Amino acid sequence: METLTHAPVLARFGYAISDATRARVLLALAGAPAFPSELADSLGVSRQSMSNHLTCLRGCGLVVGVPDGRRTRYELADARLGHAIKDLIGVVLAVDPNCCAPDGTCVA
Repeated sequence: METLTHAPVLARFGYAISDATRARVLLALAGAPAFPSELADSLGVSRQSMSNHLTCLRGCGLVVGVPDGRRTRYELADARLGHAIKDLIGVVLAVDPNCCAPDGTCVA
């Protein structure tokens, strides 16, 4: 296992939240740990899709799977991520509509 700090951590976090579903998973887990089936149902995605997103988030080091009987519960890898996510969603951005689409993609 490799330990990353500073810019590589931000790059992985940026990659993880570049997908709307993964961003929603992180927001949900910032609230409380959850099982994949619960996350899939609450976010309206298939269980296979949720599994793929959780694998990505696990690979980026942002979430961990915790065995709970025969199932695995997911939570943020570090409690500080929850604080950071909550701080980020409180940020107000002044966006140029000619540059960025409503979904955040750059159009220029």
